[in-house]
Amino acid sequence: MRRLTFGVALSLVAALLAAHPFAGAAPPEPNQVEAGVAPGAPVPDTRPGEAFADPKVAQLQRTASDVQRELGDLSARIHAAEDELHKATDQLNAAKAEREQADRVVAAQQAEVDAYSAAVYSAMATPSGMQALFGASGPRDYLARAELVRQIRADQDSRMTAALRRQQTAADGERAAAGAERTATERTAELDRRNADATNRAAAVSSELRGFLTDTNAAVIAAQRGQQDRNAATAANWRAYTDRLAALGIKPPPAAALRDPARLPAGLQPLTGSTGPQPGVAQVSLPTGERLLVLPAETVKAVTAAVGALGRPYVPGKGGDGPDAYSCDGLVRTAFGGAGLPLPASAAEQLATLTPVALPDAQPGDLVFAGPPRYGVQSVGILLDQRTMLTADARLAGVVVTDLPAGESLLGVGRPALPARPAAPVPQRSDGGLPWRCGGVELPPRAAGEAAGAWGGYPNGFIPLTALCPIGVGDHALRCDAAASFRAMSAAFGSVFGRPLCVTDSYRTFDSQVRLYALKPALAAVPGTSNHGWGLAVDLCGGAQSFGTAEHGWLERFAPAFGWSNPPWAQPGRGREEPWHWEFVGL
Repeated sequence: MRRLTFGVALSLVAALLAAHPFAGAAPPEPNQVEAGVAPGAPVPDTRPGEAFADPKVAQLQRTASDVQRELGDLSARIHAAEDELHKATDQLNAAKAEREQADRVVAAQQAEVDAYSAAVYSAMATPSGMQALFGASGPRDYLARAELVRQIRADQDSRMTAALRRQQTAADGERAAAGAERTATERTAELDRRNADATNRAAAVSSELRGFLTDTNAAVIAAQRGQQDRNAATAANWRAYTDRLAALGIKPPPAAALRDPARLPAGLQPLTGSTGPQPGVAQVSLPTGERLLVLPAETVKAVTAAVGALGRPYVPGKGGDGPDAYSCDGLVRTAFGGAGLPLPASAAEQLATLTPVALPDAQPGDLVFAGPPRYGVQSVGILLDQRTMLTADARLAGVVVTDLPAGESLLGVGRPALPARPAAPVPQRSDGGLPWRCGGVELPPRAAGEAAGAWGGYPNGFIPLTALCPIGVGDHALRCDAAASFRAMSAAFGSVFGRPLCVTDSYRTFDSQVRLYALKPALAAVPGTSNHGWGLAVDLCGGAQSFGTAEHGWLERFAPAFGWSNPPWAQPGRGREEPWHWEFVGL
């Protein structure tokens, strides 16, 4: 199905609203306890340790995966026990119904036989051939009376035989019902015991994870603070550079004026590189003897914009062009495009068409492309100096200052201030494993109509709140592209129903997943598996939580245009009905 942009989706919805019959009061809220994941789904996070933001976080993921496997086995046992219990209960109810029906048949037939016998004996006593002989007026009358007696006896015998047969059948049914009842009672007791054992073990292994939460949370917080300090120092250094240019009265010239080192604006000198004067940059000599780098005006503007985006969240797909969140290629495309130096869409296309620069000659504002080659051109950043670059990093789930790639991971450097070249070959992905993008691994969707799951460098439920965006309802938050889409969908919903979408749950931390699982292990998802823990799912209320309502009908019709889906497994007859659970599958 073709995906729509937010604007097109809103236009489509607006065009259909007037003719749409959705309206009316919302039904009462249900007691929603849900899993947020398909029945029997495996542990979804198969990323290697280097995909995580911190070694302690990677260790937590390994520990969580081990516990999740055990919890998944226990969860399967609990569900199997519940299924057996339901079957036993159904058998017991059927046996009871059969016994009750047999009792009614016996009682009814016995009453019929008793009434018949009483009527015959009161009318003519015991009918016999001798009575027929003495009462007959002649041979013909005798034969008629004898035939009548035979028919009465045959009819009575038939009724009695049928009654006895039914009585026997009823007795057999009653005995079967009693046996089924005993079996069901015994089975119920056994299943209750197994369920209790599994529930207790689930609570125990859930608590194991709590021992890792404090250390990991501390590591995440420390890493974030360290990153914030690094970002702030870089921003301060860049401001100091631009402030110094301004204080010296140096106005960066346009990129076109610096492309020929032999014809630079007055007062500027070429910057010598490994093969001679470099195009696209210059320098100025100060009275102190110091030489100060001069970059093109467009490059200064682009880097300034990128520095201003430090700390903004990362998003892996569409929606990475800002201003709320960025992907690595979206960040450089937006920064340089806004400065007057348009770039191709993807990192691979950018490397293919930018004029290459040797790493020793690279200057601030040049683009650095990362691999390694077996992953293809999987990331791009803006060079700051010979050690660092600015990028939207998937592992760190934000726009950050990070180290330059080294060794084979450094695929090349390009200078956006120089004219584009004809597209050159670039490394293509040859690795048969999971795809990498912007420094992180991207997992495919679990199934059609479901969210992709793992993204960024944090396990399920450990995504920093700084990497999420508000959805406009209470303090609920989602991954930023999902949040933007939800806000648009809620606005369209509100234009029909006069109120925004009602939300009971959005991003769910790992700790809250552990608590929920400990309370209801047969219903809640195994901790670390729900798409709530990826910031890609919501639970709705206000009428949308029930199949057949006007609110749910509106979502079924319009939510796909905004990239939202009630997953197939959550729909009627699919194993676990969760009409309130909706996942962001992307536009």
